[in-house]
Amino acid sequence: MTCAACANRIERKLNRIDGVRATVNLATTTADVTHPPSLPVSDLVATIVAMGYTARPPLPDGPASAGDHTDEVLRRRLVTAALLTAPVLAVSMVPAWQFDWWQWVVALLAGPVVGWAGWPFHRAAIRNARHGSATMDTLVSLGASVSYLWSAWALVATPAGGPEVRMTFALLGGHDHALYFEVGAALVTFLLTGRWLEARARSRAGSALRGLAELGARDVALLTASGQEQRVPIADIRVGDRFVVRPGEKIATDGVVEVGVSAVDAALLTGESVPVEVSPGSAVTGATINSGGRLVVRATRVGEDTRLAQIGRLVAQAQAGKARVQRLADEVAGVFVPFVLVLALATFAGWLALAPAATAVGVAVAVLIVACPCALGLATPTALLVGTGRGAQLGVLIRGAAALESARRIDTVVFDKTGTLTTGRMRVSGVHPAHGVRRDEIVRTAAAVESYAEHPVAQAIVIAAGQHSGTDSPTVTDFRAVPGRGASAMVDGKQIVVGNTLHLADAGISVDTPTPVTDTVVHVACDGRWLGWIGVTDSLRDTALPAVARLRGLGLRPVLLTGDNPAAAGAIANQVGPIEVIAGVTPEAKAATIRRLRDDGHTVAMIGDGVNDAAALSEADLGIAIATGSDIAIEASDVTLVRATAGTVDLTAAVDALALARTTLRTIKVNLFWAFAYNILMIPLAGIGLVNPMLAAAAMACSSLLVVLNSLRLSRWQPTVPGTVEMAETEARAC
Repeated sequence: MTCAACANRIERKLNRIDGVRATVNLATTTADVTHPPSLPVSDLVATIVAMGYTARPPLPDGPASAGDHTDEVLRRRLVTAALLTAPVLAVSMVPAWQFDWWQWVVALLAGPVVGWAGWPFHRAAIRNARHGSATMDTLVSLGASVSYLWSAWALVATPAGGPEVRMTFALLGGHDHALYFEVGAALVTFLLTGRWLEARARSRAGSALRGLAELGARDVALLTASGQEQRVPIADIRVGDRFVVRPGEKIATDGVVEVGVSAVDAALLTGESVPVEVSPGSAVTGATINSGGRLVVRATRVGEDTRLAQIGRLVAQAQAGKARVQRLADEVAGVFVPFVLVLALATFAGWLALAPAATAVGVAVAVLIVACPCALGLATPTALLVGTGRGAQLGVLIRGAAALESARRIDTVVFDKTGTLTTGRMRVSGVHPAHGVRRDEIVRTAAAVESYAEHPVAQAIVIAAGQHSGTDSPTVTDFRAVPGRGASAMVDGKQIVVGNTLHLADAGISVDTPTPVTDTVVHVACDGRWLGWIGVTDSLRDTALPAVARLRGLGLRPVLLTGDNPAAAGAIANQVGPIEVIAGVTPEAKAATIRRLRDDGHTVAMIGDGVNDAAALSEADLGIAIATGSDIAIEASDVTLVRATAGTVDLTAAVDALALARTTLRTIKVNLFWAFAYNILMIPLAGIGLVNPMLAAAAMACSSLLVVLNSLRLSRWQPTVPGTVEMAETEARAC
């Protein structure tokens, strides 16, 4: 693909196939396609190839590296074109250097430039003509070909081929001569330069995604059944395999430490600056670095299921997406090229009636060249590509263009409590049995049920049970969990219900409500009899306070939304400062609360981590998930936070996500403004004969390059770290 019209044409063709939804991105040269299982990918590839393009399924080991080859091919053509075009321009522009028969020498030098160096443009134009369409290549091919062929005809059929002919050059206008060899050669050379620079710039823009793919280990020291180490490619490892990680080596894949104690450096993946201590039972992530002792790790996720692969998919999906404004730009570009062809023909006819044919040709060629909508097609995808890549480097995974557009309008940010504002590393703070019930009995009973759950509260009770009792584990059957309320199961033949007041009330069990406490309260009942309650407490994330403060500094409204009791929620709210609290809500009520806020006219971002947050994350205008949370929450979100500080996810990354999204959107708007402004200004000037065709070629190439370079500024974007009122105000204005 060479321009937005190409991408738009392929996208339309794919979307005409039953059951297919496709998004084609010019900047990433990818098509993101959803298709029925009955339709093989090979048929989709064949459809694209039949249109005259090339396509293949994505490689399993990461992003394609074909861009480097494309750059090299363009570079060779560009070098040849530049070497031949330099003397053509020099002789054509300086009358004193024009010798007898100079124009014939210029024709010989310009021929390979227009023909061979410009062949990519001609080939694309011919291919598109066969399918009844026109793209930017059509305009370039016509401009170069008409300039050269008209001049060649003038050499043999008019006095322009005589030995005494001399030609002057004017940058503005300059249509009063019969020869345009320098125009054809310069057009091809300028556009090859622009295309080569664009290709290199897009390659830089996609460096974040390639960098993610390169983070992983290439091989692994696999432990065989006999206990021997065997070095094998990473693709050969399977779930359950045990492998060795020596100091300084990358951990090959996600797993659990079985032997050894060490510190793991996750800086390359999460931005965590301090290595995290690990020991037997600790979960580790592939692509992180073992900084200390020798580890034996059991693989739990491999290949496409690893966290690194998930991050790569999220970034790739984001970069392949399109904002609504980009779809509009693609549609404009799709109809713009035929419009320009008609406009150039009308311009030629108009000037032919008023001036010599040579002048009419020059003006029409200038219109063809100057109207190419390259910049329009690159305005959005390049900014999106760089912005999402920069986000990945900062530990913020933005799923797509829709998330960027939503982030611009956010005015309310809703936080879940447990595992989001707090660390989720909960501990039992107290056991309060009913009269006649032993403390170890209530903990053991609750832990039997909670051992089947994954919630942090459940894990805290299970750990406490290990401290209270060393007896054999009971028999548990018919386990059922109700997100946000609790769980139930048959334990040694008895019906056990564990959860909040609402959960026990649903089971028809009355409880003695404790005096308001700041802990999370977990009630326990056996065969319909209330056994007492367990208090579980949590600690605030180190980054919660600065995150909430920065949000308030941006003029956003922070809200704490939790299923916990009002006292526990209020205790957390008191630690983070002024924040609205909505407590005691079920997962269903969380989603309804988000809906109510939206109905009130607010644009809402929801930050959560658990299964019980998934519905609210989906309901929000912008869902932000904690990477250490549940897979369901991550799938339901638009943004995932992976940056870590002091071993836990850094909540200030959510503020950075909002600021980066807004900055990226602002860059897109600037790009589109200049792309439209360039065409609106230059087409009339070319049409009235004020723009030399060679100047038109240079201006068109520069407009595309300007858009790409403006987008690349995002690669140096840094979040503002407020330490003063002035900094907070600066960040607010920036967003």
